[in-house]
Amino acid sequence: MRFDSAAADRVMAIALLALGSAMTWGGFVMDRLEIRQIHPASIPGLVPMILGVAMMVCAVLLALNADDVERKEAEEGSWRSFAFTALWSCFFSVILVSRIPFVAATAIYVAGFAGWFLLPAKPVAKRLKTALFIITFGIIIAVAVSTLFRYGFLVRLP
Repeated sequence: MRFDSAAADRVMAIALLALGSAMTWGGFVMDRLEIRQIHPASIPGLVPMILGVAMMVCAVLLALNADDVERKEAEEGSWRSFAFTALWSCFFSVILVSRIPFVAATAIYVAGFAGWFLLPAKPVAKRLKTALFIITFGIIIAVAVSTLFRYGFLVRLP
């Protein structure tokens, strides 16, 4: 049996478009907080609306590129990468976030994730430089995410 990737992409695009539309509409009709004298830009549905629009854009791009991409069978490495992604994400959410500050946990997660995909592709001589870049990248992303959630979305982080 041969899997038709282009057809699967089109079906997934329709599903993502429907989900993105539902998220955008749900965020738009969500109750506002003006009655409590809260600024209108801090509506609770703002993030779901932004994510819904982003999902719809991705769905359209997926549908447009469904036939253009050359398909090849899944490589063995893709299953290893999938397993790593699933396990590393579970490790982050179950172990790291509950035991160390969120900023440190996020830095470790981002650096570990980037390291998994970037370090093996580099020659041995360039791995130290790449590792330093990955660590710096992880710290910058962790601080940016924490700052955005703490001060932009007013969310208390663990």
